[in-house]
Amino acid sequence: MTDRLNHKQTAAMFTLMVLGREVPNQELQEVVGFTLTGKDRTNLNKLGYVESDPSGPRKSFVHLLSDSGWAWCEKEIAEEEPPPPRGQSTLASALYVLLGGLNGYLQRENKRLFHVFGSVAGSPEPASVEVSEAPLEERIRVAYRELVKEPRGWVGLVDLRPKLGAPATEVDAVLKELSRAGKVHLVPEDNRKALTAADHEAAIRIGGEDSHLLSIEAL
Repeated sequence: MTDRLNHKQTAAMFTLMVLGREVPNQELQEVVGFTLTGKDRTNLNKLGYVESDPSGPRKSFVHLLSDSGWAWCEKEIAEEEPPPPRGQSTLASALYVLLGGLNGYLQRENKRLFHVFGSVAGSPEPASVEVSEAPLEERIRVAYRELVKEPRGWVGLVDLRPKLGAPATEVDAVLKELSRAGKVHLVPEDNRKALTAADHEAAIRIGGEDSHLLSIEAL
């Protein structure tokens, strides 16, 4: 079960999730009719769910959902019978029915919340790249050579995947097979605080934990 938050904190979390970017208090007021201040802000900051920085001439806070915050939202909507936030209303109860439906969609489509809400509005589309027709294992090795900075160095999967031009499931299957054969090494990032939502999205699940980095000894 996720940490129980009060009504306003939960509303702030889901609002920041949907907006998927830095949001100043002034915009929160315009969008949902409240600002994230005082104990509500400090509690979310202490829990590591929201990053808040003073910005502008009046030092009004700007808020961003952290990776831990994204994880909280995913766990919250995945609860089989999530208790509504403290101070709930009829509308809040209906919201959790809606969120349960959203979670069902994510499960069926094998997507994450970040796929739906994480892209910043107005961001340019990734430049199209010419995809090689070579076998996927060879494309992985070529992409690794392009990215690595030293022999047997570590490359982030978040940087590798866009160069392969293949569905994530296919890439995962090949990487797992190469890992089992000892041809590649996949490890988690030690500094979890440095991970972005994109890093989490690009990770591969092996041995019960997410791996974010790849190394190939023999090229």
